[in-house]
Amino acid sequence: MTAPRLSIVIPAYNEAESIETVVREALEVFAGSLDSFEIIVIDDGSADDTAGALAALAQADPRVRVIRHPNRSGKSAALRTGVLAAKAVWVATMDGDGQDDPRSVLDMVQVVDLGTVGEIGVVAGNRKNRTDGGSRKIASRIANTLRRTLLNDDCPDTACGLKLIPRDLFLALPFFDALHRYLPALSGHLGYETVNVPVVNRPRAGGSSKYTNIGRAVAGFFDLMGVIWIMRRTHVPSKELVLGASLREPGETR
Repeated sequence: MTAPRLSIVIPAYNEAESIETVVREALEVFAGSLDSFEIIVIDDGSADDTAGALAALAQADPRVRVIRHPNRSGKSAALRTGVLAAKAVWVATMDGDGQDDPRSVLDMVQVVDLGTVGEIGVVAGNRKNRTDGGSRKIASRIANTLRRTLLNDDCPDTACGLKLIPRDLFLALPFFDALHRYLPALSGHLGYETVNVPVVNRPRAGGSSKYTNIGRAVAGFFDLMGVIWIMRRTHVPSKELVLGASLREPGETR
């Protein structure tokens, strides 16, 4: 079976109000621009009918798969489940609340060759028109400044749900909660470049945010200290060996 050109992974927790609309829009947008793709929705132990909202659509369209966690494990765990299930070389990530415009993904894929992995490890969305409240914007600005200073990751908006990353590179990174916020830093530490692309940010289509400023700040501090430790304790001779590229037989892609 031929692998799709792109795998789109959408983590969702209690997004029954928006997730069907999000996936239907993504199907329409990608069908008009990509010759093949798949959409993998990870229901992260939702207490509402997130999985039920997509049941008929997944049954009718083989490009849509829904995977359900038995209990809530967090966004990074949901992303990892989706990336493990992905069949394409490159994976795009989107949030399930409707704030991410799938057309922005089409802008992001123009930066790379979807058939191979080169110098670029992460294409990161950079929200120029954030629709979050003022306090959320201020908190994010402070957190981004601190993170960029300590990690030198050259990414102004790591919290944006829109990212593009090779499947094998994501799986080569050490897994922990909140990994999704440190993809540019960790991939950069392994020798890969990050490219930032302006993307559209829209109001939530339904539901409510799963984070608070205080909770995010406390967890973020310990995550940041942990990432600094990981980077200091992780050394590789070359980025090619991160994915085992030089150890494969000629013509072998994985």
